[in-house]
Amino acid sequence: MSRRQGHVWSSFAICGLATTSFFFSVSAHATEGGGLGQLDRVVNETIGAVMKEHDIPGMAVAVTVGGKRYVFNYGVASKESGQGVNDGTLFEIGSVSKTFTATLASYAQVRGMLSLIDSASKYLPALAGSSFDRISLLDLGTYTAGGLPLQFPDQVDNHEKMVAYYRGWRPVYAAGTTRLYSNPSIGLFGYLAARSMGKPFDDLMEQMLFPALGLTHTYMRVPKSQLANYAYGYSRNNKPIRVTPGVLDSEAYGVKTTATDMLRFIEVNMNSSGLDDAFQRAIATTHAGYYKVGPMTQGLGWEIYPYPTNLDRLLEGSSSMALKANSVNKFASPLPPQKDVLINKTGSTNGFGAYAAFIPAKSIGIVMLANRNYPIPARIKAAYRILTALDH
Repeated sequence: MSRRQGHVWSSFAICGLATTSFFFSVSAHATEGGGLGQLDRVVNETIGAVMKEHDIPGMAVAVTVGGKRYVFNYGVASKESGQGVNDGTLFEIGSVSKTFTATLASYAQVRGMLSLIDSASKYLPALAGSSFDRISLLDLGTYTAGGLPLQFPDQVDNHEKMVAYYRGWRPVYAAGTTRLYSNPSIGLFGYLAARSMGKPFDDLMEQMLFPALGLTHTYMRVPKSQLANYAYGYSRNNKPIRVTPGVLDSEAYGVKTTATDMLRFIEVNMNSSGLDDAFQRAIATTHAGYYKVGPMTQGLGWEIYPYPTNLDRLLEGSSSMALKANSVNKFASPLPPQKDVLINKTGSTNGFGAYAAFIPAKSIGIVMLANRNYPIPARIKAAYRILTALDH
């Protein structure tokens, strides 16, 4: 459905915030059907309170309900220029990028370019003879390589040092037994997937994956023509900031996109029938369950919960388990994708905070993009409130 079928504009102050631009786009049918009023109220109240409490300069919130799209834009993309958030505003989505990385790797497997059960060193000969002879691509893609840390050490700042780091790294746990969330883990997963396809990771994303998914304003490297739309994030001391280059940054946290494009990605994850068969199978692979940790089932990139679920379960899985090692219960074979689940992912850079979630059985989903890195529990609570309203 085109989201250009109807436009309504208004401006107002929310919960003590400075006057904020608000925009939504909705089909005339949905407006006449009365569905917008309740959604309008819930989203405005919820997001207004979050922005006030966490001093967030700007947010874009996009919701899909049974194929209808609603986009709400709040605040400013730049405090310095006063430019408001709009449909073209690009946000950093941090680790939500991992879901794109997983999709690319899954596509490579569907096309026979790699197998998730292969050792990592098969795709990077420089790692032969290291611990990565016994670590699979699946271990890397699900953070179970054996204790790779959240970030690279500061001194690992180029490709050669990256390879040397991996060669010298020794697992703390046996591969496939313990989950520890890690950028070097899924970053290497994406890097090796790109090597299997014979092209640089950024090129594969921008020239193949994004176009295939119908994403027209999603980038690894924001082009000059789009720099005016690229929001500034804001640090803890309110300084404007954007993500800085780092080793395997693209693979782990490098995507910049709009709320509308991210919503499109959510929609094709719920219904990929418009894509070619290889991409349909690739997306399904990212929704398979590889092991259980606490209340959460780990997919590729995505984190999965039975639905209906409660807020405490989501908070436990998305925040309290995030930065510590957890023993896993690995399934004998991957669980096939389910419909009665809530699938989600959080993401952050120093200046941005993102969250995406969807429930295939209900055909509902939400994207929340902000130009401040605010607490993950606040994102989960806000999204849960809106999704609960959509499911009634």
